[in-house]
Amino acid sequence: MEDHLARNAETRPPNADRPARKRGRPRRSGQNVITPLKLLDSAEEQFAERGFYGVTTRQVAEAAGCDDSLIYYHFTNKRGLFEAVLERRSPIINEVRRLSLRAYTDANRDRVTVKGAIAAYLNPMFDLSESGDPGWKNYFSMVAQIDNTSWGGEVIHRFFDPAVYELISVIKLALPEAPDRELYWAYNFLAGSMMIALAEAGRVEQLSFGLCQASNLAEVRHRLIDYCAGGFSSMVSAADDTGRRD
Repeated sequence: MEDHLARNAETRPPNADRPARKRGRPRRSGQNVITPLKLLDSAEEQFAERGFYGVTTRQVAEAAGCDDSLIYYHFTNKRGLFEAVLERRSPIINEVRRLSLRAYTDANRDRVTVKGAIAAYLNPMFDLSESGDPGWKNYFSMVAQIDNTSWGGEVIHRFFDPAVYELISVIKLALPEAPDRELYWAYNFLAGSMMIALAEAGRVEQLSFGLCQASNLAEVRHRLIDYCAGGFSSMVSAADDTGRRD
């Protein structure tokens, strides 16, 4: 999985030096009624498996059972298609995380903890991966692939940052003296761990000789929450001890 992510971690925005392919309006047929959704499903699966640079628009269209002219008609180019796939599920993720964080703070008021806040933030995504439609696993794999690229970071910033700021505001209820700089660094490390976990990367199976299974999300979930909560608390304590402040 690490090699797969590395091959797709390009720093140059896709299509940055390539003009959008011009296509006319596709001919009408019975397939056009459902084609945009089919294209999104096909693209989500193939981008997850082979990455942005490993998939062509023609391959996506063939898997969806249509001509690739429909991709250019509906999404302008491959980058537009990729972003449309990311955008489709982002409102769901943002809403379930917002509701989870709100429910947690309403229920706990003056008893908010770092671990509780992180659990409220992470649990909805694990729930979607474990119980939602199969496309969620593909979706999380896509996000993991682009999370640490320059152009991918810009896309993620556009779609997901409001939920991040809400998490940090809740954590500040538990750590009111924490320097903002340390909280943002801690979240940066949480995000990387979170996406590797949700992508179900198989590296841990190799390292542990099968002792650990990345696909066992029930085991991954509580370990990730403990790990991230400990990291936040430790970084804030280190800042207090060393005077590393804003």
